[in-house]
Amino acid sequence: MKKSLLAAVVLASASFGAPSAWAQNDVGSPPQALDLVDNASFFGDSFDAGNSGNTFADRFTFTVTGTIGQNLDAIVASISRDRNIGLDITGLWLFNGNDTLLSQGTSLQSGATDVWSVAGGNLSAGDYYIRVNGTIVSDDGASFGGAMMLVPVPEPEAYGMMLGGLGILGFLARRRKAK
Repeated sequence: MKKSLLAAVVLASASFGAPSAWAQNDVGSPPQALDLVDNASFFGDSFDAGNSGNTFADRFTFTVTGTIGQNLDAIVASISRDRNIGLDITGLWLFNGNDTLLSQGTSLQSGATDVWSVAGGNLSAGDYYIRVNGTIVSDDGASFGGAMMLVPVPEPEAYGMMLGGLGILGFLARRRKAK
């Protein structure tokens, strides 16, 4: 009886002494719709001080329109004086509107400065979102920012015209050399 009571007291006092170990909150924002201007947009989020140990999973939604497929390139970064201040970005992904993973991001740099990029190819018309995950590592305020761009996928006719033009240039150069 005494041993179980002692164990309960030790366990309870340990859990009160380290609340961040058992109480992690998602402090991310609700999904944010991106305003695409000329198929490009900026996005990001800021977090209040006092959130050390909390996590975030932010969604940035956008819609691809038109009949031509679009390639997506996006980058996200956070910067602070050292790795123990601000936040750590832990993941970057591209999903379609049905929550299907299309592409996983790549960490380009971590530490005081975190940089991630993600790319998606030949996106058809529809809804998509970019998800950024991370952990706040200090009680200071923190933020991250990013940019994305959509570029039309060249159609096969464009490749054909380019190859035809190169062929004509090659023919003319060979003819000129022969004279």
